[in-house]
Amino acid sequence: MSLPESDARLLIADDNECVRAVLNEFLSSRYECRAVGSAEEALALLDAEEFQLVISDIAMERMSGLDLIPHVRRLAPETLIIMVSGSQTVESAVAAMRAGAFDYLMKPFDLEHVEVAVRRALEHQQLLASKRSYEDYLERMIRHRTTQLDRALRSLEDAYRTTLEALINALETRDQETHGHSERVVAFSLRLGQELGLDEKQLCALEFGALLHDIGKIGVPDAILRKPSALNDSEWTEMRKHPLYGQQILSGIEFLKGAALVVAQHHEKWDGTGYPLGLRGEEIDLNARIFAVADAFDAITSDRVYRKAKSYEAAAAELGEWAGRQFDPRVVEAFRRVPRDEWGELRAGRPTPPPTMRGARFVSDARFVNAARKFYRAGVH
Repeated sequence: MSLPESDARLLIADDNECVRAVLNEFLSSRYECRAVGSAEEALALLDAEEFQLVISDIAMERMSGLDLIPHVRRLAPETLIIMVSGSQTVESAVAAMRAGAFDYLMKPFDLEHVEVAVRRALEHQQLLASKRSYEDYLERMIRHRTTQLDRALRSLEDAYRTTLEALINALETRDQETHGHSERVVAFSLRLGQELGLDEKQLCALEFGALLHDIGKIGVPDAILRKPSALNDSEWTEMRKHPLYGQQILSGIEFLKGAALVVAQHHEKWDGTGYPLGLRGEEIDLNARIFAVADAFDAITSDRVYRKAKSYEAAAAELGEWAGRQFDPRVVEAFRRVPRDEWGELRAGRPTPPPTMRGARFVSDARFVNAARKFYRAGVH
């Protein structure tokens, strides 16, 4: 039986010169072989050159073949090892395999058995190389597809965000007094959320809850929403329905489930005197409590038809006064930890808070807009 042509390089280590010469002569006809008389010489060669296979005697002076195995695995992890021994015991074969040898040959050996063992080892190594190559290919493909998916998600995110912002802008044209309010409270809310250590999922819900907090006003008639004078009791009753309208608009949209809590609870108060459900304390969603402080800060520091904007100091004092009553004291404390200059930069639109949506899954814009349109038609007279 003839050995196949191969570019494999073999290292033979045996302190018996006769055995070493026989193996070297037999295998050199088809493989590039190096033969040495000790484990130490074998390690020196492995440190300097690349070999696909090591054929080593077990019983050698100073360092045995079994002791050689861990050093080979450290220096050349992909190199396979065949142990050769004059011992006819099963225990020696088991010891070699447990140490990490690929195969085991007993002296006196048949050269055909050597041929089969070498062929099997090299075929196994080729299979491992093919497997690694395929795994590398899969990794490259996964990275490529992940990049493509990330780009698609970012594009979808931009489209989704643009749709929501357009809807909010349309709503704000009905209520000129709050123009730009949604953008500012998003920035304020996210800064507070970051100060309180919210994770990405929570920040995402906070961002969209803050953006959409007044979406329920689509269901409030223009006659009430744009009334230039004070609202009467029945009109206030109608106005206070907008958190529930907003919650209904967002209901069934899994992605906006967290945001819907902010929309539904943003007028609840820490002491339970808010609306629409009269929730108190930690019964109120944390994001809704964060938003309440951001919303109040924006309201206090913005011009209104009935008063001029107040200073940061006045806003901070008012928030502190109402902490424990209207606002969660922990959120107010987080507000105070943020430097005053940062609030001014956020109000001016710089810097824009980082996107919190990377990798999120989106719902159909049409589904959201259709729900909003239903409420708009029902509420506008």
